[in-house]
Amino acid sequence: MGSIETPPPTAEENGPTTPTCNGNNKQQQTHSGDGLEISAAPTSEKTPENDVSKKRKTGVLPLEVGTRVMCRWRDGKYHPVKVIERRKIVSSDPNDYEYYVHYTEFNRRLDEWVKLEQLDLDSVETDVDEKVEDKATSLKMTRHQKRKIDETHVEGHEELDAASLREHEEFTKVKNIATIELGRYEIETWYFSPFPPEYNDSLKLYFCEFCLNFMKRKEQLQRHMRKCDLKHPPGDEIYRCGTLSMFEVDGKKNKVYGQNLCYLAKLFLDHKTLYYDVDLFLFYVLCECDDRGCHMVGYFSKEKHSEESYNLACILTLPPYQRKGYGKFLIAFSYELSKKEGKVGTPERPLSDLGMLSYRGYWTRVLLDILKKHKSNISIKELSDMTAIKADDILSTLQSLDLIQYRKGQHAICADPKVLDRHLKAAGRGGLEVDVSKLIWTPYKEQG
Repeated sequence: MGSIETPPPTAEENGPTTPTCNGNNKQQQTHSGDGLEISAAPTSEKTPENDVSKKRKTGVLPLEVGTRVMCRWRDGKYHPVKVIERRKIVSSDPNDYEYYVHYTEFNRRLDEWVKLEQLDLDSVETDVDEKVEDKATSLKMTRHQKRKIDETHVEGHEELDAASLREHEEFTKVKNIATIELGRYEIETWYFSPFPPEYNDSLKLYFCEFCLNFMKRKEQLQRHMRKCDLKHPPGDEIYRCGTLSMFEVDGKKNKVYGQNLCYLAKLFLDHKTLYYDVDLFLFYVLCECDDRGCHMVGYFSKEKHSEESYNLACILTLPPYQRKGYGKFLIAFSYELSKKEGKVGTPERPLSDLGMLSYRGYWTRVLLDILKKHKSNISIKELSDMTAIKADDILSTLQSLDLIQYRKGQHAICADPKVLDRHLKAAGRGGLEVDVSKLIWTPYKEQG
């Protein structure tokens, strides 16, 4: 399942040029797993030209895949990296390469191509990684490759066994698209996405923000926009409150849109694995609306029929719209749909550690608000009926807060008002509210 990504700082929207959304800046938001607090790192004032010359003589260059070295980042400081891949530069010198590096202190989203002069060659440590050298087959992952990892715990990939994890890392190790243009935003991507082979040589793609078709060149997008008659996502508008709208898109009826949305989402979700199998899903696309149309903010998907009572499969807020409460809104919206269905719901498992934090925050706020207002005894089943939150999720949430006691063979909820207030304060604000009176929706099983 896709997790809620760390909101990066967004660009000013009122400038005369296309705003740039840099997903790689310093992060502080707690509900993502990629907090990028930049620790102090030694800076170097070496003369790169002399170092390069010296190392060439000793045969260090070109650097091997797996080499560890210090690299100058955009903050001007040197940070430890590992060489993931390399490519030859057209030059008379056979040792002229660019290197794709992973900053070992940070999340994979910051992986990038760097030039030789950014590397401190005095710090080279040769450590060729067996995983990198083991060329796994490039088979696409499915959402159902979900096994526990006994050998290791890797953040965001708890559903993959060791062999599948190695295959995933090999297949996605190098980011293929550097930036995209979507509406008025230019956005730096975070991860690999399996676009068709004809886009392999494109560092930037241009998306129609309404139908999500993508092109290699700006001119192609401009021609497309003159012909595209969509001003909102295809499908039914099921919610409108002020400038916010939610559209329900059937993956079977709008297959190309669903696939394009998955291509786009994968650029910002490391372990999303739904690429082509969209027929069985509904996509709920949240938009900000103005006189130019409805502009996608984020989305979540859910299976049309889930035997496990999953009410959410994947969730994403696009980088320009993060840190505005939209992620919490999407989670809340998924539960409002469950209430309309008359079912309890839960997000698709397994959740990453930090995906769990996002949901635990939502569950805490909802449950404790009820406990504060409820004067008499209340059971976990009653809480589940009121909130559409699965009983297991309620029990685990209250247990994590030490609000459950086991008495005479039964679980009892301890709701001291001061304790509830303390936990509510720690859980933070709830984000944007869903106005249920503005939701006009028929559950899928009842549709025509």
